[in-house]
Amino acid sequence: MGRKVKRSFKHRFYPTREQAAELSRTFGCVRFVYNRALEERTRAWYGEQRRISYAQSSAALTGWKKTEELAFLAEVSSVPLQQALRHLQAAFANFFAKRARYPRFKSRKRTRQAVEYTRSGFAWRDGRLTLAKMAQPLDIRWLRPLPESAEPSTVTVSRDSAGRWFVSLLCEDTVAPAPPTSSAVGIDAGITSLLTLSTGEKITNPHHERRDRTRLAKAQRDLSRKTRGSGNREKARRRVARIHARIADRRRDFLHKLTTRLVRENQTVAIEDLAVRNLVKNHTLARAVSDASWAELRMMLEYKCAWYGRCLVVIDRFFPSSKLCGVCGTVSARLPLNVREWICDCGAVHDRDVNAARNILAAGLAVLACGGGVRPQREPSRTGRSSVKQEARRATAGLARLRGGGGSQDGSLPDAITAG
Repeated sequence: MGRKVKRSFKHRFYPTREQAAELSRTFGCVRFVYNRALEERTRAWYGEQRRISYAQSSAALTGWKKTEELAFLAEVSSVPLQQALRHLQAAFANFFAKRARYPRFKSRKRTRQAVEYTRSGFAWRDGRLTLAKMAQPLDIRWLRPLPESAEPSTVTVSRDSAGRWFVSLLCEDTVAPAPPTSSAVGIDAGITSLLTLSTGEKITNPHHERRDRTRLAKAQRDLSRKTRGSGNREKARRRVARIHARIADRRRDFLHKLTTRLVRENQTVAIEDLAVRNLVKNHTLARAVSDASWAELRMMLEYKCAWYGRCLVVIDRFFPSSKLCGVCGTVSARLPLNVREWICDCGAVHDRDVNAARNILAAGLAVLACGGGVRPQREPSRTGRSSVKQEARRATAGLARLRGGGGSQDGSLPDAITAG
């Protein structure tokens, strides 16, 4: 029995001159409405201590269209304008719930412009998409067909910094669960090796940004020499944007293939909770960390595991996976980053990354077996350690005995640990 999920299908399209002009006007109107409503809300709160709801913003939008100064808002479809107000409402809801910062004004110089159409703002007939205020359907280059009998509920049209046009269709799809397997894997993220698996396999970091670094640097030097506001500067900016887009596309394609393989081959995937936002503050490693894109890798693993019936376990970021001996359970007092191989007091020789991946797997399986939370936990117990750390220590402390004595053949925890 498949699982019903909301799935987005993104395709490139090539608008006619009239369609491009209409969409550019819509981008501008959506940006204006969002900024105007944000300004009104900010003024009402700081000046009068009064909150403005979505219904009040929607009523104000109707009034703006009737004025001579803002009559141009009525020339584009009303659906994207209403969606802009809904997005602003969601931004304020996230802010008041302390999930995000205060909403910021949109700029026309942003790298990406996008508008959203709900079902009343487009027509979908015989596999052809026609947006409101347009006479012709979009010329979409289909990479793959939509699911059978599926109809888009929301359409998002966007233009990236390189000038490419994309349309994203949100549909309801049925995803069949992957065949069950007894395999489990622990993953240690790195820079030299993008991922090190508990099986001992090391996946080389492709360094997508490094491959185009010389070409990118030359394009950026050319851009810096152009006069601001000139046509030549816009052409140079597009060249820089195309290089960035090429790097991002290659990176995303590689991560999709890698995460799909990991999810298909393993029933349980254990990863470490990395504070990427803090890591990029290190100016020595920031460029390499950003190029590795660990956050996007984790995001893909999360939703693919949910889709295909796999289990993703996230280990506390403070768990000493590298310094913990996987044989005797001893934690090394100090292990600098330049030490890639170390010898424990018990005589075991460890590859730093492989040992970390195996400890992450053992900790993840311990969490599943003992009922600890799969999310990082900070609540101290009587021992002063979080539950994830305690369960991981219990599992890894007896790792030598489990490996030496063998495990049961019914898929229990000892067999799972020895498999790593």
